[in-house]
This record gives sequence, C-alpha cells and structure tokens, in this order.
Amino acid sequence: MTENSERVIEHDRLFKELLSTFFWEFLELFFPDLIPYIDQSSITFLPQEVFIDITSGNRREVDLLAKVRFREQESFFLIHTETQSYAQADFARRMFHYFARLDEKYALPVYPIALFSFDTPQRLEPNNYQVEFPDRKVLEFSYAAIQLNRLNWRDFLRQQNPVAAALMAKMRIEPQDRPQVKAECLRLLVTLRLDPARNQLISGFIDSYLRLNSSEEVVFTEELNRLGLIQEERFMEIVTSWMEQGIEQGIEQGIEQGIEQGLRREITFILRLLSRRLGTINPEISEQIRGLPIELVEQLGEALLDFETDSDLLTWLAENCS
Repeated sequence: MTENSERVIEHDRLFKELLSTFFWEFLELFFPDLIPYIDQSSITFLPQEVFIDITSGNRREVDLLAKVRFREQESFFLIHTETQSYAQADFARRMFHYFARLDEKYALPVYPIALFSFDTPQRLEPNNYQVEFPDRKVLEFSYAAIQLNRLNWRDFLRQQNPVAAALMAKMRIEPQDRPQVKAECLRLLVTLRLDPARNQLISGFIDSYLRLNSSEEVVFTEELNRLGLIQEERFMEIVTSWMEQGIEQGIEQGIEQGIEQGLRREITFILRLLSRRLGTINPEISEQIRGLPIELVEQLGEALLDFETDSDLLTWLAENCS
C-alpha cells in the first residue's frame, strides 16, 4: 500500500467516525431544513454497501448510509453521505450510480449528500449529473454538496456545534491564520463540554489537520492566552489527550524517532504554558523538564493548571523527580 493510499484511508476513517458520531449535529449545521421532518430517534446506520463497477472492475463502498423515519409518519427514507478527499472528474456520475443502486436495493427515497474535504482545487465542484439529447433531457440528478475549501472558517466561530469545531480545521484558511483557527476550534470545543470520548474525537480531528510548525506554535500559544484557554482545566485535558494519542500511535508503529519528536514537541508546548502562567522559567529548570520521561510529561501537563508560583513548580519537580 502506498503512503498516499494510507493517507486517504486515514482521512476517510476520521471523517466517517466524526459524521457517524455527530450525525444529527452534522445535519443541524448544514441542513437545517431537513431537521423538522426527521424523527431523530429513528436514525439507524446501515451496513456499508459495496458495489463493483463492471466496466472498470473497481470496488466501491458507500461511506455512510442512514435510514431515518419521517416525523409522525411510518414511512422511511435514506440519507447517503459520501466524503470525497480528492477531486475526481466523474464524481457526479458515481454519485448517481450509488443513488440508482440504493434505490434498487431498498426501494426508499434517497437524500444524497457529498462532502468535499480536499484542500485543492478550490473551484466550485458540480452537484448534478445530466443525460440529455437535442430533443429531450433524459436525466437530471442532483445532490447536496458541501465544499469545505470554499467555506470561510470565520462564519462558523459562533456555532455551538461539535461538527463546526472539527470541520473549521478543513475550511478555507489563509496560511497566517492557521494558529488562530486551531485556537478558535479548541475554544469552541471547550465551551461544548462533551464527554471525554467525544471530546477526544474532536480534538484529535483538529490536531490531525492543523499540525503546526515551531513558529506557528508560538503564535498558537499567544492565541490561547488571549482567549483565556490556558486557565481552563478542560483545555488541559485536551492537551493531555493529544500527548497520549501521539505517543500511543508512535508505539504502535514502532517508530522511536517519531515518539521522541512528538515528546519534544509536547515538552516545548508545556514550557510555553508554564512561562505564560509563571513568567520566565529558570534555564536549569527548563532542562530538567526536557529530560522528563513520557509519563511525567503527561502528569506535568495535568498539574500545571494548579501552579500559581515558581515554588509550586519546584515542589512538584522535587516530589516527582527524586
């Protein structure tokens, strides 16, 4: 399997997990007109459909298929959501093929949705497929389309919605705005007060698509301080989950260098948080922190929220590093 194929698979997994976990919130954010006629309690995800393209021999899978009931009725319909991570010339035709085969198999109305998540190109993607002749139009098929790279992240800042918090990371972002967007995504996430598992899903999604370089990390820390997030206990829980996820992934992959790089990155971030909270950190203390093992770095990330003076940090180091 090529590196590009692995990235596509990981991308698809992240989006499917996000949408299946927060499907109702996804509909509320992008399709508010659907909400009044759906019985929320009826939403059921159907097994992933697999189709074989006879002409090309390619194996195709429907990304997400939900069966829902019309509100106050006994009739059902399907919502088919396809996430597309790269531009494809015949995508509209493929959406029609999915529609036709789902219609044939289930004999239910199908509401098709395409979520375009690639960064480029930014041209408007088609949302319909037509077959016509000089004397008549044989087919006009359309689907709802969300193209993230044409959405402005600033338009979603005040949306109290976990899907907004996640997908802002994939919207149209100017390079200089990346640290601010990541900080704003986390600000929104903190205000949502989700349970730990869902909190980790969203924060991991954000961190996957907004990995910052060292100079961006400096601006990011400044934004966190401006937003008052460094004082938030729930924010520190998010930081700790990032550290744990990165370390676990490195261990699973057996990549020592990757683990070391991730650890150095998190230690640098913790030092910035400490300097924001306590002022300039003594260089000798900084070096001691840089030499901490993984488990103590995680514990320090949790403990620093309670530090008020240098003495609190020194006491913690004396108690845990002896």
